[in-house]
Amino acid sequence: MELLYPHCAGLDVHKESVVACVRHRRDGGGGGGGGGGGGGGFADEVRTFATTTRGLLALGDWLAAEGVTVAAMESTGVYWKPVWNLLEDRVKLILVNAQHVRQVPGRKTDVKDSQWLAQLLQHGLLTASFVPERPQRELRDLTRQRAQLTGDLARVANRVQKVLEDANVKLGSVASDVLGASGRDMLRAVIGGQADPAAIAELARGRMRPKIPLLTEALAGRVNDHHRFMLKALLEQVEHLERQVESFDARIEQVMTPFERAAVERLDGVPGLNRRSAQNVLAEIGTDMTRFPSAQHLASWAGLCPGNHQSAGKRKGGRVTQGNRWLKRTLAQCALAAANKDGSFLQARFRRLAARRGRKRAALAVAHSQLTAIYEMLKDSTDYRDLGAAYVDQLQRERVKRQLVHRLESLGYAVSLGEPPDKAVA
Repeated sequence: MELLYPHCAGLDVHKESVVACVRHRRDGGGGGGGGGGGGGGFADEVRTFATTTRGLLALGDWLAAEGVTVAAMESTGVYWKPVWNLLEDRVKLILVNAQHVRQVPGRKTDVKDSQWLAQLLQHGLLTASFVPERPQRELRDLTRQRAQLTGDLARVANRVQKVLEDANVKLGSVASDVLGASGRDMLRAVIGGQADPAAIAELARGRMRPKIPLLTEALAGRVNDHHRFMLKALLEQVEHLERQVESFDARIEQVMTPFERAAVERLDGVPGLNRRSAQNVLAEIGTDMTRFPSAQHLASWAGLCPGNHQSAGKRKGGRVTQGNRWLKRTLAQCALAAANKDGSFLQARFRRLAARRGRKRAALAVAHSQLTAIYEMLKDSTDYRDLGAAYVDQLQRERVKRQLVHRLESLGYAVSLGEPPDKAVA
């Protein structure tokens, strides 16, 4: 087996310790792949270091003294991050998926894990995970935390609705957004002790004004002090989460480079994407598309393409892979939003696939198309150009014609086709 790295290391990372195995090829050694003890022309040395800053710096000094140029470690929770942050400037690091480098059953120890990683790395049998540079990693932290806060905000809004239902207040049946401007005024009135449904309904604004009779009927509930206390606490929590989201929005805008801001403006033109979702996408994939050989590789990394499961010449399944769950979730939401963009290519693609495969599969297919467009836009620094809803039909005119004729004939019609008359006036 080909030897790529004569001097390398495998790091088995834990919360409080790192077991490091440095693997050298002996001078004049053969190509055998023995494990520990240096058998087969290789020599292993194993040491354990603490995960404190001092311990990790000592690990870096030891790797440098041993002449190690590349080291591999598993992506164990968040414990790999401090190791990466302190060693990335001193040695080439490779982060691998733990499921891809499982040890032989019955040989599972920390020392053997580190030796196994070093052995696989030495022969080039590890696939490196994509770890961006530190500025992009920090941007990822911000966008992911903002997504968590947005989810918390949605959950608190559901709790508000739950309290209202417990009080038999049907505000959510009339107002599309209970926490809109009108809804909040009404909630504050309820919290303040107002018990007259008509007076509360008069707080409606704008397009809610014509619904005052319905609001009066819906607000006639049985609200007691317990409900008022719960609503007050939940409304304060909503306002607190909204302030946090706003602070994260400001911080994200602050840390983004001018080039990233220009990319956000460009991606904002893709149907289904807005400024916030474009920021989330850039935080996950960055702006340098040379990291991905093609759009297909990017879609595979994101988990937006079918997997392969074939045996004995039979395809047994093609479920999508896990991929990057943050990117997949963002693009799935954007795909559903693109389905509402009238006259767009993505809407036509969604409707065509949803009729045969269902909405979920259609959403993933549209998300794949969006990611492909994003890749090409970032790669070539171009703007989005919509192909139009009739693009696929124009490419496959004969097939569409046969399908429509067959559909009419199945309904009992005799179909005769002819070329359209010339509209030019002689």
